[in-house]
Amino acid sequence: MKPISFKTHIDKLSYLKTFYLEIPATVVKKVGGIGKVRLLCEVNKQITFQCGLMSLPEGKAYISINSKRMKELGVENGDTVAVILTEDKSEFGVDVPEELTELFKQDPEGKRRFDLLKPGMQRYILNFVNTVKSPQLRVDKAFMLISNLKNLTPGKETFKEILGK
Repeated sequence: MKPISFKTHIDKLSYLKTFYLEIPATVVKKVGGIGKVRLLCEVNKQITFQCGLMSLPEGKAYISINSKRMKELGVENGDTVAVILTEDKSEFGVDVPEELTELFKQDPEGKRRFDLLKPGMQRYILNFVNTVKSPQLRVDKAFMLISNLKNLTPGKETFKEILGK
């Protein structure tokens, strides 16, 4: 996929209380549709982050943008931004935390079970561990998630069960 450049605006999904970049239907078609590819989103040539497209009416889509990124960019709701989308060719579409990589080296069964998960569940686990700031807590969270995963029936795992709830 060639890089796709366009201008868009920042809006807010009131029911999710999250800000987003609106992706025009023409761009959605160029990337192959919703859920077809993971992307790198560059905004105003200042920040780049991994993402995927979420569906909006009329063939449009959105990419979530958090308050921290908006502050870094110096933008707010309603502002227009320049976006460049490129294909994310990384294995999972998100960074793999070092703590999880180490755990997988020591726990081949945990790695095997992780590899059996659908890509969305894999990203969920990776993001869950990545959001923890303390290295020790990342180790603890990674261990808890993979331990829970190994106790579940393959192919029938839920996010709630992986979290141990």
